Amino acid sequence: MEKNKKYRRHLGPTSQKVLLLLLGGLSLGLAVTPNKYFRVLDQISKEWKAIDERRLRETIRALYESKMVDYKENDGRTLSVILTDNGKRRALTYDLENIKIKIPKKWDGLWRMVVFDIPESEKKARDVLAKKLKQMGFYPMQKSIFIHPFPCKDEVEFISEIFQIKPYVRLIIAKETDIDIHLRKIFRDII
Repeated sequence: MEKNKKYRRHLGPTSQKVLLLLLGGLSLGLAVTPNKYFRVLDQISKEWKAIDERRLRETIRALYESKMVDYKENDGRTLSVILTDNGKRRALTYDLENIKIKIPKKWDGLWRMVVFDIPESEKKARDVLAKKLKQMGFYPMQKSIFIHPFPCKDEVEFISEIFQIKPYVRLIIAKETDIDIHLRKIFRDII
C-alpha cells in the first residue's frame, strides 16, 4: 500500500517514459513465462535513451500495482501492457510535446533561472533542452542560461530526467537581477 502512495505522488523518469510510450500507442510485449524478459516493441524515438530491462520490469510491476497499467492476454503466449484511465491521466501530465508552465494569477516576484553545462557528448540533449525551454516561454539570457518568472521546477526536472542530463542542469531562484527592467518588459504580458 505504501508503494502505491509513492507512485501517486511522484513518478520517476522510467515510469514517466513507460506511461508516455503507452499513451503514444506503443505496445509493450511481455512474455508470460517468468524466465523471459520484458521487451519493448516498435522503435523508440531517437531522443529517448534505452531503458534498462530490469528497471523496466520493476517499473511496469509498480505501475500495475498502482493501477496505472493493466495486462491484456494476446494469444496465450504473450501479454500486452495497456494504460488504464488513471494511467492516461498521469501520462498526459507528463506530455513532453505539450509541456507548459502554469501561469498563476499573481507573480511572486521571483525569477527562475535554468543554468546548464552539458558536455559535447550530450549535444543533442543540450539542443533539445534549449529548444524545449524556449517553447515553454523561457527567455534565453545566454546560450546556457534561461529565465522564467513562474515556478517550473517539475517541468525542468522532468525534461532533464527524460534526456538523462539532470547532473548538468541547475535551477536557481533569484529575487532580483541586474536586468529586472528588461525582463519585466519581456514578460509584461504574463506578470
